[in-house]
Parts: sequence; C-alpha cells; structure tokens
Amino acid sequence: MSADSKRGALASSAESFADTFKVSHETIHRLERLVDLLEHWQKTTNLVAPSTLPDVWGRHLADSAQLSGLAPKARLWLDLGSGGGFPGLVVAILRSGDPDFRMHLVESNHKKCAFLGQAVRAVQAPVDIHAMRIEQFAENAQSLRPDVVSARALAPLPRLLELAEPFLRGETRGLFLKGRETEAEIASAQDRWSFGHVCHPSLTADDAWVVQVTNLRRRPA
Repeated sequence: MSADSKRGALASSAESFADTFKVSHETIHRLERLVDLLEHWQKTTNLVAPSTLPDVWGRHLADSAQLSGLAPKARLWLDLGSGGGFPGLVVAILRSGDPDFRMHLVESNHKKCAFLGQAVRAVQAPVDIHAMRIEQFAENAQSLRPDVVSARALAPLPRLLELAEPFLRGETRGLFLKGRETEAEIASAQDRWSFGHVCHPSLTADDAWVVQVTNLRRRPA
C-alpha cells in the first residue's frame, strides 16, 4: 500500500478518524473546529503546506494523534516547534478529558502563536503557549520535567536532539515523527549522542516512523 493510500484508508474524514482512534463525538467536534480555523488562517498565514489541506485528517490530525497512544500515561507533555498545532495541539485535544494532563507548545513565529492562541481558546484544550525560541524556553524553564517531548517536521534528528536535550532527562522520552531519512538521521545522531531508541512504524505512511528516544547522553568530544 502506498503512503497516500495508507493514510487515506486510516483517516480520510472525521468519521474514519473517530473509528480509528475511538474518540468521542465531543473530541471530533473540537478537531473539526481546529480544522475550520486552520483553513481560515491558512489564507493569510502559512501553517501547513497548501497541498496537504485536502487530506488534513490523515496528513496532519491522524499523524499527530498516533503519538497519544504511544504515551497514554503521560501527564506533562512538551511539544517543540508546534507550528500549526501538530502534533501538540491534536494530542492535547485527545487528552482534554484528563484533568491532570497539560501540554506546553513552544513556537517562535508570532503569527503561528496567534493562531494557536485562538485555536486553544476555541477547542478549550489544556495548553500553555510559549512564544519564543526553543533555546530561550530551555533557559526559562529549567525546572520543567515533562513526561514526553515531541516534534514534527522541525529539524533533522541530530539538531532535534540538541534542542530537546535540556528536557530529555531521567524517565522523559522523546517522540519524534520522521520520514524516509529516519535510518540515516539516527546514524548521524549517534556520532554525537548516545541514546536508546525504538522506531514505531507510522500509522499514516509506509515510509515514516515515530522515533522514540530515551537515555540521551552527549558523547565525549
């Protein structure tokens, strides 16, 4: 099955998304509100690649939602370079029924942060938005101990680990959505870093993976 057909079979609509991820009507309503806002803001702000809008439920929502199932017990979640809300805002919507759950979104683009702010209010998600560079957030939030650090389409894995390293301590794990260059990116990252990793096959594309990273340590120079 091709990447496009796999994604289409998984969640090409709200109905198929609900069937795949077993979510409530209220959750679907919130996701539909997010999609409406995304389509409205996309006219003036580049939140996602325009070519992906017709497949927003598979390409963006389902791709993001799969992370929630990989960390069902996570209560404090940090999403780096959140952009249009993928994956962080989608995960937060799915976890809105958990009173102990909190999502932190870090995004330096102020137009995207304005979108995220409106979207968070509209869907009433348990989210804090930090409008700053990741490096600045790391300096300001040194005491933050998230259960999960996530990112999607942010940077190659070696650079991504550099950005996530201040938070990948102890039991914290990284969940990073990666594409066809996953194997090469892991090999490159291992030149600089020591870490445990598991590659979970993506639910949305045959040539994509969710790379789970644990026990991150910088190799001696």
